[in-house]
Amino acid sequence: MTERGGGRPGTDLVVVGDCNPDVLVLGDDVTPAFGQQEKLVDGISMVVGGSAAITAVAAARLGLSVELVAAIGADPAGDFMLGQLSREGVGTAAVAVRDGVPTGMTVALSHGADRAILTALGAMTSLTAQDVPAALLTQARHVHISSYFLLERSLGHGLAALLAAARAAGATTSLDTNWDPAGKWGDGQLRAALAQADVLLPNETEAMRIAGEPALPAAAAALTTAGPRLAVKLGERGALCADGPVWHRVGLAPVTPLDSTGAGDCFNAGLIAGLLRGLALPSAAALGCAVGALSTRAAGGTAGSPDLASAMALARTATVRRVSAGTPNP
Repeated sequence: MTERGGGRPGTDLVVVGDCNPDVLVLGDDVTPAFGQQEKLVDGISMVVGGSAAITAVAAARLGLSVELVAAIGADPAGDFMLGQLSREGVGTAAVAVRDGVPTGMTVALSHGADRAILTALGAMTSLTAQDVPAALLTQARHVHISSYFLLERSLGHGLAALLAAARAAGATTSLDTNWDPAGKWGDGQLRAALAQADVLLPNETEAMRIAGEPALPAAAAALTTAGPRLAVKLGERGALCADGPVWHRVGLAPVTPLDSTGAGDCFNAGLIAGLLRGLALPSAAALGCAVGALSTRAAGGTAGSPDLASAMALARTATVRRVSAGTPNP
C-alpha cells in the first residue's frame, strides 16, 4: 500500500520489538500435572510468536509493506522465525542475529479465549535503539513498538529519542507495552516514550496498571493527559478510543474463538492499517477489532489473520458511538 506519488516513499510500517517462536499447546485441560504425570492435549505446534512479529505478519496480510527490527539467536529457532517472516513478505534485513545467545521462546497453554504464557527471553532483550537503522526511520510512514516491558532495560533507554526521530522524519508512532512481568508498570522512562507516541494500545488491565488507576475511565483520562491518543482493547467487548476529551466505544458482534493468541497484536495491525488509510481513530479501531476477531479462528497468532477485504467487510458491521469522558462504564 506504499504510495509512490503524492505520499511518502519507503516502508509503510516498521515494527520494533520481540520475535520468537510460540510453542502452542491446545486442549480442554492444558494445566500441567507435576509428579511426572503425563497428560494428553489436543495439539502442540510451533508458530510465529512475539508480539512484534505477529503484528508485522498481520500487517503484511493487510497489504502493508513491513520491516521488522528485533533480535534473535543464531540457532534453529531463529532460522524458523526468519523463514516464516520471509514467507509472509515481512522484511527481516534489520533483524539482528546474535551469536552465542539463544532465540527467545514462549510456551502458550491455550484454552479458548484464555491462555497462560511462559517465556524465556533469550536474545530478544539485547535489542537496543542503536539496532534500529536510521534509514528505516526516515523511510517509514509509521513506527510501532511492541512489548515495551520485555525490552525495557535494553530498548527503553533510547526509545523516546527513537520515536522523536521517527516523528521528526514525518512518521506516526504507536506503542503497545504488553504485560509487565516485573509488576512495576513503568517510570519516567516510559512517560518520556509516551510523550512521543501518537497512539497507545494497551488492553484494559494494562491501561489501569500503567496509569495506576483502579477503573478504566480514570486510567484513560490519565493516559491521554500523558500525550498519546488511546485505543484500549476490551476483548469481545470491542475497544475504547480516547482522543483527549473525545471518547468513542467501538463494538463488534462477538465470535466464538478457537484460540485468542495474538488477537491483540492483530488488532494493532488493523488499527495501524486503518490510520495509514486515513481513517479516524474510531474507524481504525473498528478495523483493528475485525482483524483481531478474525485472527481467533485458527490456532496461533497468525494462522487466522485475515486479508484486507475480509477485515474491512467485518469492520463495516461495527458499531461506533460517542461516550462521555469519565462515564463509569464507557
